[in-house]
Parts: sequence; structure tokens; C-alpha cells
Amino acid sequence: MFSVIMGLAGFSIVLEKNAELIGFSNLINQTVLMGTLTLFLIFVGVYIVKLIFYREEVNKEFNHPIKVNFFSTTSISLLLLSIGLMSIDKGLAAPFWWVGTILQTIFLFNTIRFWIQRNFEIQFMNPAWFIPVVGNILIPIAGVEFMPQLFSYFYFSIGIFFWIVLFTIFFNRVIFHHQLPDRFMPTLFILIAPPAVGFVAYMKIFHDWNAFSQFLLMLAYFFVALLFFLGKSFLKLKFFISWWAFTFPLMAVSIASVMAYHSSHIITFKYIAIGLSAIAFLVISVVAIKTIQQVIAKNICIDDEH
Repeated sequence: MFSVIMGLAGFSIVLEKNAELIGFSNLINQTVLMGTLTLFLIFVGVYIVKLIFYREEVNKEFNHPIKVNFFSTTSISLLLLSIGLMSIDKGLAAPFWWVGTILQTIFLFNTIRFWIQRNFEIQFMNPAWFIPVVGNILIPIAGVEFMPQLFSYFYFSIGIFFWIVLFTIFFNRVIFHHQLPDRFMPTLFILIAPPAVGFVAYMKIFHDWNAFSQFLLMLAYFFVALLFFLGKSFLKLKFFISWWAFTFPLMAVSIASVMAYHSSHIITFKYIAIGLSAIAFLVISVVAIKTIQQVIAKNICIDDEH
């Protein structure tokens, strides 16, 4: 469920960047951000109740070969909220960033320990594995305002390194082994996020429109194009909460495009940013409506293990 927060927080940042790009009020993005923050607090409250009354279920999730990777969506949600809040008040953003960074660090080392100490079959591998380790690339985006450059570079290096390692494993899995189950198909969009977020983080750390930053951005565009060519595979999917995996990566590449325009002053990036933002708006609208419909029908949070 915290992937909902990731999508909505990313959407609020896209609205903020487009407000700068084409000139409209920041009131819209601030309203979306406050709504997202409220929803985040509700989800945290609900999960605390679950932790108190159903501790065994939480322990099962924490030791599940797939579900363990989704715990980091909580820390990434905090980091995204901190990025969104930076445009309102740096002091307000700081506690979200600190708590998010500490939690993300804990999840990073716990997840890698979990991987090393367990035996896994290749079919357990899916793009959700990127979340706890590659998610570290988000830390520098607001982190450059709170800590020295080397601190941000530490997390950036970890994220980029594990992106390469995990992508290699994942590419082997999708080509030489069974296809992803339908409910994990939307997670293919996560492939867009590492190079897109990596580009934004790199520009925040080094402020340098150079060969490496352009390499990251072009890879993000490649994955967008690749997923476009796989479009028919997504259109026939029934709804799963994993549909929210469609949203944040599209937000990330939209934000990267806005930053590319401001850094390079190449007008093409402005039009790409506007186009991708429009697609992101359409996708998040459809996913949000579908989610509300499924909540009303009580088809959310049901056991899918069978």
C-alpha cells in the first residue's frame, strides 16, 4: 500500500516541476502533497495496529522472500515526502529525510543480509528487489541540503552498484526462466526508476550536465520506449495493487526530463517533460480510480498466496 504514497508523492513533485516549467500555481501540488501526507499517516497508523495485534503476520512478511523487499516502500515514501516538502519548508522536510534515511539504511543492510543467508529460486526475483537497495539513490536528492557531498555520494554509489548487479540477475531471469506472474508485471516499470532517479541525484550532487548524467537519462528513456513496445502485455492485466508500480517510475522520468531541460536548455527536453507528465497524470488517474473501485468492492488486502 505504501507504493500508493510513492506514486502520489512523486505526482506532487511532478506538479511542482511543471508549475515552474509552464507557470501555474503551486497550490495544486501542495494540496496533493498534504493529501498524500495525510494518507501516509493513516497507512502508518493501520500498520502499527497490525504490528500490535498481528505480530506473527508481520514477522512472516518480514521473512518472506518477496514481501521483505516492500518494507522499504515506507522509508522511500518518507524520502519522497521530504523532497516534496523542500519546496514548502526545509525545516519541515528535515525530520522526514532523517527518519527515511535511517530506516532505508536499516532495510538496506537487513535485506542484503536476508539475501545472503537464505536460499532463493530464480523465480523469486522480480523488479521489487530493486526497492531496498537501489532506493538509496533517492537519499541524495534532499540529502545534499542536510549533509556533506560525500554522504550523498555514499548512498548514490550503493544504489548505482546494486542497480547494475540486480538488473543483470533480473535480465537473466526474464529471458531464460518463467515469465513474471501477472500481478508482478506492473513492477517492470520499476526498471525506469533507477536511471531516472540516478540522473536527478547525480545532478543534485554534482550539478554537471556531462556524459554520465546523459547516459543515465538516455537509459531511462530507453526503458520507457521498451515498456511502450510491451504495452499489450499491460493492457490485458486485471487489477492488482501492484498497478501503483506504474506510477512512480513515470513520475521519476518526468522530473528527470524537467531537470534535463533546465540543465541543458535544450527545448526538446521541455516537450518530452510535458508529454511524459501528461502520460503520468493519465496513468495515476486511472490507477487511483481503479483502486477506489476495488476498495469499495472490498477486493483490497485479500490473501493472494494461493
